[in-house]
Amino acid sequence: MAARRLSCLLSRSLSASSAAAAASSSSSGSASLLLSQGRRVNRFSTAAATEELIIPPVQISHTQHLINGQFVDAASGKTFPTYDPRTGEVIAHVAEGDAEDINRAVAAARKAFDEGPWPKMSAYERSRILLRFADLVEKHSEELAALETWNNGKPYEQALHAEIPMLARLFHYYAGWADKIHGLTVPADGKYHIQTLHEPIGVAGQIIPWNFPLLMFAWKVGPALACGNTIVLKTAEQTPLTALYVAKLFQEAGLPPGVLNVVSGDGPTAGAPLASHMDVDKVAFTGSTDTGKIILELAARSNLKPVTLELGGKSPFIICEDADIDHAVELAHFALFFNQGQCCCAGSRTFVHERVYDEFIEKAKARAVKRVVGDPFKKGVEQGPQIDNEQFEKVLRYIRAGIDSDATLECGGGRLGSKGYFIEPTVFSNVKDDMLIAKDEIFGPVQSILKFKDLDEVVRRANATRYGLAAGVFTRNIDTANYFTRALRAGTVWVNCFDVFDAAIPFGGYKMSGIGREKGIYSLNNYLQVKAVVTPLKNPAWL
Repeated sequence: MAARRLSCLLSRSLSASSAAAAASSSSSGSASLLLSQGRRVNRFSTAAATEELIIPPVQISHTQHLINGQFVDAASGKTFPTYDPRTGEVIAHVAEGDAEDINRAVAAARKAFDEGPWPKMSAYERSRILLRFADLVEKHSEELAALETWNNGKPYEQALHAEIPMLARLFHYYAGWADKIHGLTVPADGKYHIQTLHEPIGVAGQIIPWNFPLLMFAWKVGPALACGNTIVLKTAEQTPLTALYVAKLFQEAGLPPGVLNVVSGDGPTAGAPLASHMDVDKVAFTGSTDTGKIILELAARSNLKPVTLELGGKSPFIICEDADIDHAVELAHFALFFNQGQCCCAGSRTFVHERVYDEFIEKAKARAVKRVVGDPFKKGVEQGPQIDNEQFEKVLRYIRAGIDSDATLECGGGRLGSKGYFIEPTVFSNVKDDMLIAKDEIFGPVQSILKFKDLDEVVRRANATRYGLAAGVFTRNIDTANYFTRALRAGTVWVNCFDVFDAAIPFGGYKMSGIGREKGIYSLNNYLQVKAVVTPLKNPAWL
């Protein structure tokens, strides 16, 4: 979908549908578990009751690793549980990968790259497989959305109407690039013919996070396959199910065995062996800044493989004095609370001009109080649970730190209900730059609102962070907008909008928010080697 369409979908009050997990846990890779219209899950809401929706049954038939075109158990035979964040109950048990599983997956990817048909296949044929996969995503959109919500906790309609269409759009986009990657002829001094070849880099190791499992799968896998590489992808241990589902769809689309391998497991036991593997030619990681440092070090210590990192953020969202306050409140609310606040580029530092600060606070508080929190499978729900108990407790600790530092708690601040990982939408005012809630990436539904006086001051404060992933500006003045877009040190600056994620828009960070760019034409550079070919010209007629 176009950027305008996606932004519209994301900016709505995102809702969800009904149903509950009606499956017991399984310790077998051949588990067949069903999400259907089963028992009700308690709903916790800050607003009116919601109407239930009907979702299609979703069968979990793949909980093993995908290695060399086959779904297989972990080498150790171990499994780990994956949970429903609405209840904290086990959905299924998934194969637990370790160094041996990574070795097997890398060997398969290496053979597929060195000997298999994928890198040698015509770019047009690779494009057709990516297109067939995108079509299968659209065909199975309801099942994918339901599974993403079940394992991640995000509102079902957010997954169905925004994220799954973008997943398909991304693969359509990269399918379009596959047969348009080519080198150049280069003029040079002397009697030489010089050309450049753009070649696939080889075996790509990819590690994706839990907050947008399917979209991060696309951001990594799409450009790598379009360029002709093979892949070993490690899922987030919290959300392995949808990557395994779409890996099966890739098989249906005709992807040769060994081109895409998927291993589930923890970071230290599966992610670290992948990052340090000598037969992996490139690593891409999305996650926390601290883990990104480890990935970079492991890659450097092994074979000095190139690394792209999309890491943490503490994005400023700046409300100027000329803003339409009602519109600004809604946009700032969306910028922070979207996806339960579990968004690396969330507008988590809301800077508001002193002349409109008090009005903004009252309206921001009123909007947060109206936010509907509850079972993400119910219509009208805007916010589901946090991903797991660890993240849930982390967010609550930051809320307590905000209270202890004398920020003003305008609303929220606590748990909702007694089951699952639901947190009240929380708003702090009178936040100072040196408070933890203004410095650290909380990754939860906690809005920190700060006051500023003039443009130079707010730019200085907005840039005074180790992060530089994104920023937002709300103003009616084009000169003010232009000033901010150039002065803010961030990889993306949204003006009078936020979280617009078209497939063609590059995304990545300054400073400790990462290295490199994803999406768009810039992402292709991550998966290509450039080779110069120089040939002498013997008495050409035109010289």
